[in-house]
Amino acid sequence: MADNIRIAVTPGDGIGPEVVGEAIRCLEALRAKHDLALEWTRFPWPSHAWHESNGESMPEDALEQLRAYDAILLGALGDPGPIDDKNRYLLPDSISLAPLLDMRKGFDQWVCERPARLLPGARQYLADERARDIDMLVIRENSEGEYVSQGGRLRKGTPDEIATQMEVFTRKATDRIIRYGFEQARLRAAERVKEGRTRSFRTLDGRTCESQVCLITKRNALRHWGDMYTEAFEEISQEFPDVAIHHELVDAACMKFVQCPWAFDVVVASNLQGDILTDLAAVLSGGMGVAPSCNLNPTDPNSPSMFEPTHGSAPDIAGQGLADPTAMLFTTARMLEWLGRKDPALAAAGKELHDAVAADLAESKGGQRNTREIGTAICDRIAS
Repeated sequence: MADNIRIAVTPGDGIGPEVVGEAIRCLEALRAKHDLALEWTRFPWPSHAWHESNGESMPEDALEQLRAYDAILLGALGDPGPIDDKNRYLLPDSISLAPLLDMRKGFDQWVCERPARLLPGARQYLADERARDIDMLVIRENSEGEYVSQGGRLRKGTPDEIATQMEVFTRKATDRIIRYGFEQARLRAAERVKEGRTRSFRTLDGRTCESQVCLITKRNALRHWGDMYTEAFEEISQEFPDVAIHHELVDAACMKFVQCPWAFDVVVASNLQGDILTDLAAVLSGGMGVAPSCNLNPTDPNSPSMFEPTHGSAPDIAGQGLADPTAMLFTTARMLEWLGRKDPALAAAGKELHDAVAADLAESKGGQRNTREIGTAICDRIAS
């Protein structure tokens, strides 16, 4: 019998434990139904509570402990709430969110992948009916760039204080994230063909392709890494003549995400610019409450990838049982699909969970239900 796939569950802060609780219920239902070789362990860190008790967000050997797992399922980090408690233990974001960066870098989770597709029942924020056809994948370089934390503060607290923040871009990381974008464009086009859906994108020489990769930079102002990204993009695109290519400056991309998001397929961006664009894409696909997110290491099967919803800790409703677990459940489905590389039964379970959550979303049409009610409805679908 194959060894169990192991998941490290880190609920975190605020609504994190509440939405993760429903994810575990769904995992239990799937494991019982299909006899999945799956197990998980809960960790009380990283979290505000752990920091309050131990003076740190997670133990010194946290990464060493997590490395023994196949995946990490994270709830949320940040203000634990409730916000009306002025005496609550509250850390600066630079401390409470630092474990995210530590895990991404420590496990070289160099891809942050966020799909944006407007599903039936999700809220449509754009009035244009064409917004129903939003179907993009935003791929963010997740290992370097603007978030390398290189720099410092000189003469801190004085009128002469100087803060420096360095950006670091390597050709290796640039090549691999751009090539990954093209590979995903091909895979997405193939999946659409299977589903009987087609899309059409024009190439620069007038041809028509079924997929597209759009590169995002700010090369007119940030010319050094912008030019390197552009050159790598042009070179790698030669390997994928069946994929249309496009380039946007990040400010123009923000406008076009709102004006015509249906025109995008796969979007590749740097760490900071991708961070902003993925949140915008999440809103276009129905809001943070339905948007999944993945931090992946596609090149090292022995290094855990991390799965977290796009929303934060929602301190305004923490502890009230009101949080919508939909984004957490879509994220859990993507985790199972990712783990399906090692066990195809998990991929099938991931699709089953995704379809159950999507069906529940379509039926409920965004109606008000509490956290437990949504989880129960989806577990019932799995059991039926």
